[in-house]
Amino acid sequence: MALQDHPMWRKPQHHKDLRQPNDHVHWAELFYDLIHVVTIFLLGNYLSANLTVDGFLIFTGLFVALWYAWGELSIFNSIYVSTDIWHRIIMSVMMCTVMFMAAAIPSIEGEGWSYFAVGFALNRALLALFYLRAQRANGSTCPMCSEQIRNFFVFAVIFGISAFLPRPYCYWAFATAMVATQLVYMIPGISVLRFERFVPRLGHMAERFSLLTLIVLGEGFFKLVVTLSEKGIHKVTPDVLVNYTLGGIAMFVMCWLYFDFVGNGRPRNQRLATLVAWWLAHLVLMLCGVMVGVALAAQVKVGFWQPYPTDYAAIGCFGLAGYIAMLWVLKSVIEHRIPSEHGSWEVRFVGIVIAVACFFVVPYVPALIGNLIWSTALISQIAIPVFRGWKQFSRE
Repeated sequence: MALQDHPMWRKPQHHKDLRQPNDHVHWAELFYDLIHVVTIFLLGNYLSANLTVDGFLIFTGLFVALWYAWGELSIFNSIYVSTDIWHRIIMSVMMCTVMFMAAAIPSIEGEGWSYFAVGFALNRALLALFYLRAQRANGSTCPMCSEQIRNFFVFAVIFGISAFLPRPYCYWAFATAMVATQLVYMIPGISVLRFERFVPRLGHMAERFSLLTLIVLGEGFFKLVVTLSEKGIHKVTPDVLVNYTLGGIAMFVMCWLYFDFVGNGRPRNQRLATLVAWWLAHLVLMLCGVMVGVALAAQVKVGFWQPYPTDYAAIGCFGLAGYIAMLWVLKSVIEHRIPSEHGSWEVRFVGIVIAVACFFVVPYVPALIGNLIWSTALISQIAIPVFRGWKQFSRE
């Protein structure tokens, strides 16, 4: 093998220019995912400590920013196969920007904000640098790369300025720039998707979504275990341990739902509306997954007979309803798969209705009843399709 063809020295190449591109995720991408394990855990801690409307809005804004720091790099790595030494060096610096953003989360309403915004600005600038390297190595993609370089550099400057603006203007500037970064993908005519070469490896992106979803839902287990260990497993009553077990099973079922019905599913076509729906549905699904994980941590705070904490119930019930709704959306935009035939729209609708209704019942009933209702909303999403599939399997 010539040295220029070795992964450590090969310049960024568009996947369409390769003879046999594969969809496997590179180890550097997996390591970048592991950095987000910490950010999601800290976000969950922030939400647990700030279960108010303002706290939830801040949590959502931070999650979206961090998710785009992950997602837009994944898009680049899906378009270009880039594994050389300079790519790795830039990736290492980019990971450090996420580390600064994560460390700023606990003090985000104070001095931490400037560090978070500067970290995000540098993250955007490094993405511009990735596209600059791709532009130099791939002449046929110059117009698309040029547009991405301009966009990421301009937004990096805006995000950097927002770090030093007085409150609340810093938040408005940051939020406006966040919305603008996505409009360049979604508005027909100006969307970078209009470029023929702006076509990610959809199999690679599907795998990236699945891996991050696994991490997000795995954080629910982490949250449960840490909460009980801090409280002391030897200090709680048996009913709390039952609740704790039910919480772990719930997170497993949520993974089961995602991977059997929509996980690793590619979009059914490359229309702008389909790709945007696929992208945004995963964003909302993962946000709801974090909400449910945080809500289930309260399982070790109550026994059978106390009412489930209303603030935790709110994020748990609406988080589950949103999660189920996004499974519904994703089914409509990915390629057909057999299990989806049994997870029809009415099954999803029933789960959403029960989850939302649970919130209004929880304050007036013991946690045992609240858990039963909530679990019915979740378990029905897998039990009904499995029963239908079993009936079909038996006939066949």
